[in-house]
Amino acid sequence: MKCILSIFLFLNCVLVTQAQQKVSNENNVVVSPKDVLKFKAAKTVHYSDFGAKGDGKTDDMDAIAATHAFANIHSLSVKADAGATYYISGKERTAFIQTDTDFGTAAFIIDDTDVKNRNAPVFTVSSSMKPFKLKTISSLKKNQEKIDWDLPTSCLITVTNSNVKQYIRFGLNQNNGSSQTDIFLVDKNGNVDMRAPIIWDFNQITDITALPIDVGQLKITGGIFTTIANKDESNYTYYNRNITIKRSNVLVEGLQHHIQGEGDHGAPYGGFINIAECANVTVKNTILTGHFAYSTIGAAGKPVTMGTYDLSVNRAVNISFINCSQTNDINDSKYWGILGSNFCKNLLYDSCTLSRFDAHQGVANATIRNSNLGHMGINAIGSGLLTIENSTIRGRNFVSLRPDYGSTWQGELVIRNCVFVPAGGKSISASLIGGSNSGQHDFGYTCYLPEKITIENLRIEDTKHPDNYQGPAIFANFNQEMTGTNYDEKFPYVRNSKVILKNITTASGKALIISNNLFMFKDVKVKIN
Repeated sequence: MKCILSIFLFLNCVLVTQAQQKVSNENNVVVSPKDVLKFKAAKTVHYSDFGAKGDGKTDDMDAIAATHAFANIHSLSVKADAGATYYISGKERTAFIQTDTDFGTAAFIIDDTDVKNRNAPVFTVSSSMKPFKLKTISSLKKNQEKIDWDLPTSCLITVTNSNVKQYIRFGLNQNNGSSQTDIFLVDKNGNVDMRAPIIWDFNQITDITALPIDVGQLKITGGIFTTIANKDESNYTYYNRNITIKRSNVLVEGLQHHIQGEGDHGAPYGGFINIAECANVTVKNTILTGHFAYSTIGAAGKPVTMGTYDLSVNRAVNISFINCSQTNDINDSKYWGILGSNFCKNLLYDSCTLSRFDAHQGVANATIRNSNLGHMGINAIGSGLLTIENSTIRGRNFVSLRPDYGSTWQGELVIRNCVFVPAGGKSISASLIGGSNSGQHDFGYTCYLPEKITIENLRIEDTKHPDNYQGPAIFANFNQEMTGTNYDEKFPYVRNSKVILKNITTASGKALIISNNLFMFKDVKVKIN
């Protein structure tokens, strides 16, 4: 505290959407000229420089926020004090990170037992560059290669047509859908990165925004975070007391997140690492924790288990999770699957041991390799190329195409050099690709079975199975009522797939079958190499 003449901290509400504007206004930090020069020479500031006690009892959030505010102004890195334990209370306060931050060996206790604003992140990683509107662009076409706009730098473009609804959800969490949405990368000349192409036709645009992409990578390393879980009623009132990343080109490495105090009820979590509206983010060598899964009454008026996450990715491109694991058993069903994502492109799991991969409201291109996935397995809908290789999957299906969004994948599925343990070794009639589509619900888009499915070098550990088990099926029975030509699909499910099989072995000794519903998949062509 000696180095500081005064710190005036304004504790007003900080909304996530105002993060860009509030960095300099939230903290009027006055430091002596001598100490400014000292910090600049060191190129680093510590939380203790701005009054943090690090004793695990004193609320250090104001000092943490002030440290980052000063560092942002002067382009200094931030380091937590070695061995410190920072207590963060439930008051409304967000620290904005715009420079490299090393949490090191420090511990952070985030107390969610009495929270003033459950939607206020603890940390927001933000860009100093401001988003701007592209008001003269009125339409876009699928796979369009260029937009008519010169930009100051490469940008992530987000586009919405609120007059069109897609992802009209079916089932216990039914809803009226989301506005048509897309995200894509362009260079400063407006050329679209075709590795993440535009996937919809936009006949009308109600909002189109350019988010400038920072050239340099921002690094966040270390830190042992523990959330003391909330005790709220078990309703869809998501807690977002987290690290929110809304800047492109970010590396998170060596972080740990633990959870304490979960009881017989609580509100769900929206992800401790929450990545949104950005590109090129890598989370590496990180340890996470699955949350207890609580139940409530869903939109259909029936009990439903609420999704609750430690990882969340929304409207983001090129997001990688490398060598990530979790503290609890990936096969323990009392913990919900660890990842939830919406409107993403190019998601990657590499060398991960986690309970679930999930693409909720769609992903364009996803890769899972060298990984072990637990009881919730792989859940996905979307388009492009879905690749799973050198991995062990323990879900009910090898891949579950989400029924609540039409079990659609418009593109290709590749499974290579993998092991499938159906339902984690429980007795079950195994099927590789699960899903459901009655043809009676309008999801806001045409639904597709993958047009090409390649399965090579797959071992199916199906020792345990019911007595009437015919053998593992390529496809589950997606529609038990579709047994003949008299069945009328109001919204036809496109199923003209081609399946290529090579070296499939089973522990049961039973051969692979197409499906228990041969009529539904009669147009699928299977080739055995």
